[in-house]
Amino acid sequence: MRPHRAPAATRTAVCAVAALALLSGCGAAGGLKSAGDAPSAVEPKALWPELPPASSAPYDYGEGETAKIPGIRVTGGDVRRLDPVTVAQAGLKAKTDRDSGLDELPDGTVRQIKACRTAPDDCPVLPPYYRDLTGDGRDELVLGIRMPDQQLAVRVYMPDAGGLTRIMSTYDAVISVELAGRDLIMRAPSVIPGYEYRTAWSWDDRQRAMLPTRDEILRTPEHRKAPRPKRTPTGTPTNPATGTPTPSADATSSPGTPTPSDSATGTR
Repeated sequence: MRPHRAPAATRTAVCAVAALALLSGCGAAGGLKSAGDAPSAVEPKALWPELPPASSAPYDYGEGETAKIPGIRVTGGDVRRLDPVTVAQAGLKAKTDRDSGLDELPDGTVRQIKACRTAPDDCPVLPPYYRDLTGDGRDELVLGIRMPDQQLAVRVYMPDAGGLTRIMSTYDAVISVELAGRDLIMRAPSVIPGYEYRTAWSWDDRQRAMLPTRDEILRTPEHRKAPRPKRTPTGTPTNPATGTPTPSADATSSPGTPTPSDSATGTR
């Protein structure tokens, strides 16, 4: 949002009042007081400037890699009409514009995707989400694919000239996946206790792909540090907030229990 600028006449009046206050003395009650000397600006210091700059990246992390999805037509540019399983299956045949090898899925996951119609209970394709991530006024399709070892492949597809182009493909052992504005944010565990990685993927017009524009290691938010459930003398876990017994992990929930459907956080 652009900052609000006051009209010129208002700014002149404010300056006059401030000048009057200075003339009346800074030590007067309610007057201006010095906060001390402002710290001097320090320019960045280049370390080892004699080293020659690298001319090529040592590793290919798959960032900026895209692929046209064969056999998929997007009527009216509306990705909501697409079947996510069909998209995932067609994506197995896609050829990327750069072969990093990071777009490949494990053989077992590939077999599960191919068998989604006949074995839907084992289908690793999660429910899709939609968001305009490129800013062109049309939604993109966001797919998650479960992988072994609690890893999740996350892929973003853009309607492109009547077809479909994959503009992001990555995987990680995620804590959560979030859509925030036009960013897709992935959180992953860190080996440091109490910390986690946070990577924000954003659309880049020049590359025509989603790029990891911010990669940070942050303290784990307090709301995710849930207290351990207490146990009653009989060994039944209790809710730490209420002290009442909680159902065991293998208890069957009652019919009609609502399930979260409005966020893309975590894997199951």
